[in-house]
Amino acid sequence: MGRFNIAVLPGDGIGPEVVGEAIAVINTVKKKFNHEFELKEGALGGCAIDAYGEPLPQATLELCKSCDAVLLGAVGGVKWDTLPGDKRPEAGLLGIRAGLGLYANLRPAVIYSALKDASPLRPDIVKDGIDIMVVRELTGGMYFGEKGRVDAGDMGQAAYDTEKYSTFEVERITRLAFEAAMKRNKKVTSVDKANVLESSRLWREVVLKVAKDYPEVELNHMYVDNAAMQLVRNPMQFDVIVTSNMFGDILSDEASMITGSIGMLPSASLGQGTLGLYEPIHGSAPDIAGQDKANPIATILSIAMMMKYSFGLEKESEVIEKAVENVLNAGYRTADIASSGSKVIGTKEMGRLIKEEIEKM
Repeated sequence: MGRFNIAVLPGDGIGPEVVGEAIAVINTVKKKFNHEFELKEGALGGCAIDAYGEPLPQATLELCKSCDAVLLGAVGGVKWDTLPGDKRPEAGLLGIRAGLGLYANLRPAVIYSALKDASPLRPDIVKDGIDIMVVRELTGGMYFGEKGRVDAGDMGQAAYDTEKYSTFEVERITRLAFEAAMKRNKKVTSVDKANVLESSRLWREVVLKVAKDYPEVELNHMYVDNAAMQLVRNPMQFDVIVTSNMFGDILSDEASMITGSIGMLPSASLGQGTLGLYEPIHGSAPDIAGQDKANPIATILSIAMMMKYSFGLEKESEVIEKAVENVLNAGYRTADIASSGSKVIGTKEMGRLIKEEIEKM
């Protein structure tokens, strides 16, 4: 029996609805496997601005630091769009990642066999489904490097953004990617631009060094332009992709698009140790909030990631994933993934069906 504390940040829009179904799954796993999960709620995003005047109250950050994992719904909405950048809900999301020292983003892109028709790729490319994990470095590279503008004389202004990575930063994200691969199909593709960029040449050197500690894992390297093509040409060749902040930003969005719906995709942001932030990749969708239309599957699958990466509960993670697959195979769909002949249901019913599948196993 395990004992774990979970900080729950429902957030804005559809966040509270999808988090509610995820909590029901947590409680089902708790009962089935005899674990103790203590849930502690905090405020982040627009709801925190309304209640406390800031998107990330210090009390929320301290709560998250005291827990074993963090579950986040979604943040943002038109209500707060006119606020200054550092006061908007999204600033709370950036702040909590920095405050918890989360340097790696793990984003799976999965096409279930039952949903392969939703993918924009041809059936002969998708075949029986796709399962890719993109591991993106989250706190370095061009997004955090030195930037500015200078006078370029007759050419007007010139702007620059510096891509900079240290051996330490590359090594820690690479090790995390190899550890993830060890739990999957033991294959890592490192994506860089080593034919042009010095930062990528260092990246590749460090990846090769780390790979020596994981002889069971197959490693290959790919330039980012080729990786972008291969994701739509032959995505089944990939298992774990590890790459820099900017390249990862682009490739993870491309990988999620080929699945057909962002309502299906979870994510995990990890740092040193086992504390992680788990959230669906979709937004707060205020236009459908409170209407029982939101797809809770991405949030429920985020719980499966939490079980695996923060709690080390592999069996529990597999049971959640299998329950989702069983419900999809039975033809049930929320509106965002519905197709001809499917049984269209709401947020609560989807959560209930997944919970019942977990109880059966």
